[in-house]
Amino acid sequence: MKLKEIGEFEFIDRIREGCLVRPEGVLLAIGDDAAAFKLPDGEPVLVTTDLLVEGVHFLRNATSGFNLGYKALAVNLSDIAAMGGVANEAFVSIAVPPDCDLEFLEDLYKGMRDLAGRHGINLLGGDTTGSRTDLVINISVVGRAPAGRMLTRDAALPGDRIFATGHLGESRAGLHLILNHILPDTEDDSALVSAHILPHPSLSEGRFLAGQVGVHAAIDVSDGLLSDLGHILTASNVGARINREAVPVSPRLMRFCSRFGFNTVDYALAGGEDYVLIVTVAAKQVEALNRAYEGRFGKTLFDLGEITDTGKLEVVDSTGRIKSPAIEGWHHFRGELNGI
Repeated sequence: MKLKEIGEFEFIDRIREGCLVRPEGVLLAIGDDAAAFKLPDGEPVLVTTDLLVEGVHFLRNATSGFNLGYKALAVNLSDIAAMGGVANEAFVSIAVPPDCDLEFLEDLYKGMRDLAGRHGINLLGGDTTGSRTDLVINISVVGRAPAGRMLTRDAALPGDRIFATGHLGESRAGLHLILNHILPDTEDDSALVSAHILPHPSLSEGRFLAGQVGVHAAIDVSDGLLSDLGHILTASNVGARINREAVPVSPRLMRFCSRFGFNTVDYALAGGEDYVLIVTVAAKQVEALNRAYEGRFGKTLFDLGEITDTGKLEVVDSTGRIKSPAIEGWHHFRGELNGI
């Protein structure tokens, strides 16, 4: 069945159930000309939006509606996580081409509702329109940051240590398998594909880090470690020195790179869409932060290197040789496929 057979308003009636998971503060949800809600007084409001275009950010024929909906929301939640914020409300607008089945669209909303429900996020509306050729999804998320505890890109200081909350490169490996039509028939391959199509938005980690003494700047890894760290350096007017041997790669990524002939660290450095967080931390607070983080999450932070005053991004290898790498990452206007 196609959307034109039931129309926009019947479609809204079909997908609205389950969209309101946290009624506190919500005055009007889906069904009126606009949604209405209240935020706690005195807290900064966070707003992020992300636009996904078929053929640029995803291939509709290579993913399920559920996975696409889940990831479309996850990438927005990751932006809130990078600010140390709490995500509250989401708004979804879609442009639907004539060949897109209604069942795919309903599955799309199931994926969004699944992830939203896990984090207490309401889907409060949006817009539905037609598209001539491609499916387009735009999601906006409204959140809040506890007063005085918002993380930004412009707060890094020379001497800060640089930490990552997780492994790098797995999403890129999953995309490689998908684009090369390699069916995930091993536990490793399945985990890599899942890292790409069902990423973990680090909301709990971001909120925790924002509340810790000495945590300064933060960003999520969407375009690749070097590219995203470069945004912190530019905003903070600092440099960084990354220890090549400290780049966090998982055993499954090592096996993947050995299988396909890639250099594991280079692959991880340039990978994108991992959605782990990168944070800079005052050196004197590192030990206490590591203890607190491991106690809260049962895992360690990965120490990548140090913020410097050089204004340069440098990578040092095990021999002490220093290189200033070309910063590679996703570029929205070069035409490559970014994700799926």
